[in-house]
Amino acid sequence: MSATAGAVWGRVEQQDFRSRVRGTLLGAAVGDALGAPVDDLLLDQIRETYGAEGLVDLAFAFGRRGAVTHLTQLTLFSVDGLIRAQVRRDTGAWHPPTDLHRAYLRWAATQRDWGPDERRKDDGWLAREEWLYARRDPARSLLIGLGDETMGTLDAPKNPAEVGAEAVARSAPFGLLVGWEPQLVVQLAVECAAQTHGHPTAYLSAGAYAVIVHALARGDSLDGAVQRALALLAARPGHQPVSDALQHALGAVRQGMPIPLRVEELAGDGSAEGVLAAAVYCALVGEDVRHGLCLAVNQDGPSGPTGALTGGLLGALHGETALPPAWLAELEGRPTILELADDFAMEMTQGPALHGPAGAAPGWLARYPRA
Repeated sequence: MSATAGAVWGRVEQQDFRSRVRGTLLGAAVGDALGAPVDDLLLDQIRETYGAEGLVDLAFAFGRRGAVTHLTQLTLFSVDGLIRAQVRRDTGAWHPPTDLHRAYLRWAATQRDWGPDERRKDDGWLAREEWLYARRDPARSLLIGLGDETMGTLDAPKNPAEVGAEAVARSAPFGLLVGWEPQLVVQLAVECAAQTHGHPTAYLSAGAYAVIVHALARGDSLDGAVQRALALLAARPGHQPVSDALQHALGAVRQGMPIPLRVEELAGDGSAEGVLAAAVYCALVGEDVRHGLCLAVNQDGPSGPTGALTGGLLGALHGETALPPAWLAELEGRPTILELADDFAMEMTQGPALHGPAGAAPGWLARYPRA
């Protein structure tokens, strides 16, 4: 896997990129938080609880408003793993899937341990964030896939029958590798998804989502980004269910006013390709971020993952300032998300000034150890 292409970053480009990184991570987290309280409810139950319009504001889940789930937790560890991969390149070691796997194992430890273990010097700063040591309904596939040190690969994937959307929902950060070629972004997302979700539909959905975010982060339209994903998927065995789902999402846009039934039809049984298609549809037809996210979560299907994927797309497309400020104000973990987003943007745009084979900023290595 080749290194990042040497993009030349002017100040305006850096600011735009940082806004899109922040937008992607905050958007995914806000969508996750909006959908969390209604994730296991049918639309009728949502309306019964929250009124005729359904859920139109953050509600209580896990004892507070704005709480995020394991989907956001894992997305943050994806970012952590990507930064660590860049830092480790100085040592001559370059295998990002391994660095991501180590990051996901650090997440798995947060689901077992009472809190941060100060003795683990190589954890870096993210694994020391106490609020992440909360168990937020992680799917069994994640706990099994990351339950030991063995890394799932495309040749020997973990959970080969698993078609859920959890691996897709942690894959937006791969799309933020804007200096990479699109096919490499797909490949990395696919390899990392197979660490917990070994069915081709699940890992190819993760690759498709990552490359859609990638095109958006480079300034493409959402329709153009989906077309790019379809072109890249076509060469991969087992792509047909994912390609069909994305085509259905594009077709549904032309079928009149957006309604919950259309979102439900796309989401289907909640498998990865259906949730991806529903999110693409909601992002395409949403009048603004708030409308798109409310459309994503008010449905019979999996509200949390659909909200998270929709938020990631809209955040990458529009940047952080398009997100509803009142929701951001209550979002759990916002300081951590912003800190991580800014670190990622700094690493991608100014990495050589932070570390290299000859030397490194000690503060950076303390945050993102090479081990």
